[in-house]
Amino acid sequence: MEEVLVLIVGAGPAGLATAACLSQFSIPYVIVERESCSAPLWQNRAYDRLKIHLAKEFCELPHMSYPVDAPTYIPKNQFVKCLDDYIERFNIQPKYLTAVESSTYDIDEKCWSIIARDIEKCTIVNYKAKFLVVASGENSEDNIPVVPGLETFPGVAIQSSNYKSGISYTGRNVLVVGSGNSGMEIAYDLSSHGANTSIVIRSPVHIMPKELIRLGMTLVRHLPMKLVDDLIVMMANFIFGDLTRHGITRPKKGPFVVKSGSGRLAVIDVGTVGLIKKGNIKVQGRMTKIKGKVVEFEGGKEGSFDAILFATGYKSTANRWLKNGEDMLNSDGLPNKELEFQNHWKGANMIYCAGLGRRGLAGIALDAKNISSDIKSSIESMPG
Repeated sequence: MEEVLVLIVGAGPAGLATAACLSQFSIPYVIVERESCSAPLWQNRAYDRLKIHLAKEFCELPHMSYPVDAPTYIPKNQFVKCLDDYIERFNIQPKYLTAVESSTYDIDEKCWSIIARDIEKCTIVNYKAKFLVVASGENSEDNIPVVPGLETFPGVAIQSSNYKSGISYTGRNVLVVGSGNSGMEIAYDLSSHGANTSIVIRSPVHIMPKELIRLGMTLVRHLPMKLVDDLIVMMANFIFGDLTRHGITRPKKGPFVVKSGSGRLAVIDVGTVGLIKKGNIKVQGRMTKIKGKVVEFEGGKEGSFDAILFATGYKSTANRWLKNGEDMLNSDGLPNKELEFQNHWKGANMIYCAGLGRRGLAGIALDAKNISSDIKSSIESMPG
C-alpha cells in the first residue's frame, strides 16, 4: 500500500496541468498513466495535419506560455514538444503503464482506495489517497456507431484515431462518417491526396473560418453572446454563401450559445467547404445500411466504397474503474454538472475531474487551477 496525498489518473494535458498547479503550492502528488507516454491521444492517435483548432492565446496551459515564435494555430508535433517542455519545467514524473482498475471511497478512513496494475511488471499496486483527480480524458476510447451490415463491409473500416494521412487512399472511394472538426479535416486531407471522398453530415453544424472564431472569442469577452453569434453567423454566411443546397444547414442556436451549453465547438474550415462546393467532396445524409461495399443513405441514395473512416468521436471510460463517484459523473463518464460550468470539476469526498467538461484546453487550464486551489484550501482547513 502506497499512501499519497493526491492521486492524478491520466497524464494528458488535464493531468499535467493539474500536476503543475499543485506543484506551485508545493502539494505532493502521484500521477499515473496507462499508456507508455504522456498525452497519448496527441502522440499516437492524431492525424498528421492536425493543428490546435483555436488560436494559441485561448489554449495555454497554466503557468507557461507558448514560445513567442509559435504559430497562431499550433501543429500537433509542436504541441507535443510544448507538453514535453511543460513536463520538464514542472518536474512532472508520471508513472507510465499503470492502469487504474478500481477506485472506491473508504468512509471510515476518509480516503480513496485505488487498485492499479503495473502493465510492464504484471503486478498490482495499491494506493491510498486523500484526494483523487480524474484526468483520464473524455477521449479515452474510440466510439464507433452501430450500423446494420457493417460486419459485411470487405474494405478498410477504421476509427479516425487510426488515420494518419490520405496518401495511402489515392484513387479510392472513401466515406468519412462524422462532420466535426476531425471529420471535416480528414475529408479535406483525403480529397487533397486524390481520394474520391464523401462525408456523412447527419445534423446541422456551424462551419466557420478560423479568423471568425478568433474574432468571436475575443468579442464574447465584452459583448452579449447572442449578439456575437448573430454577427459572426452573418459574416460566415456572407463568406460561404448558401450551403443548404450542398447538404449543410446551421443549428438554430448560434455557435457560442451551442458551445456554452454542450461544449461542442464550431467546425473550423480548413478548405473543406470549397471542395464541397466544387463537388470534390460529396455530402451524404445519415447511413441506414451497409451491404458489402455498398452503403445506403437516407432518402434511398447509395454508393460503393473501398474504405470507411469513422470520425465519430470518443468516450470516457472513467465509470469503468471509478466507484462512489456517481454524484460527479453521469453514465457517460462526464460531469453531471456540465451545464454549471463553475462547479462541474468537483464532487463529494475529495474527488475532482479535470478536462471532462468539453471545454478544450482553456477549460482544462481553468479546471486545474480550481482543483489545486480547492485542495490547498482543504489541506489548510484540516486539523493538526
